[in-house]
Amino acid sequence: MEIRTIEPFLDYAARIRERTMRVVRCIPPDLVEWTYKEGKFTLGDIVRHLATIERYMYAENAQFRLSSYPGHGRDLADGYDNIVAFMQRLHSESTEIFHSITPDDLGNKCTTPGGIQITLGKWLRAMLEHEIHHRGQIYLYLAMLDVPTPPLYGLTEEEVLERSSRQ
Repeated sequence: MEIRTIEPFLDYAARIRERTMRVVRCIPPDLVEWTYKEGKFTLGDIVRHLATIERYMYAENAQFRLSSYPGHGRDLADGYDNIVAFMQRLHSESTEIFHSITPDDLGNKCTTPGGIQITLGKWLRAMLEHEIHHRGQIYLYLAMLDVPTPPLYGLTEEEVLERSSRQ
């Protein structure tokens, strides 16, 4: 997927975020800081990480600035409602920045935190892959807790199997 103009990409990214928020809304507020193992991301850490990495790394890089990623700690937002509001606020800020990207910008190179030069269009694609990766972690954590989650695209695997022809 080559990104030639920002609007179709942002429309697609909005659908990705919508699916992510559907599963974030499944997190029980009393389990927002649960993790499967000491020292690993909690559910809240993952959500804060998605918020801050988008705003302070990808959106900064999209302006051809260096990353200013502050981490994912509870000092940024504590408690389920505050974490969700934090994510929504930073996403709004990021989206505003992304709307200013020109077609020429998409072909220009930005510098990743690893010091790699990459075209902005490719870096923005990586942003979506990153979000999808962490959304999968949220799904897994919630499965470990026996918390029901919505199917990603409308049907569960079992429903697809049931509705499929077996020739």
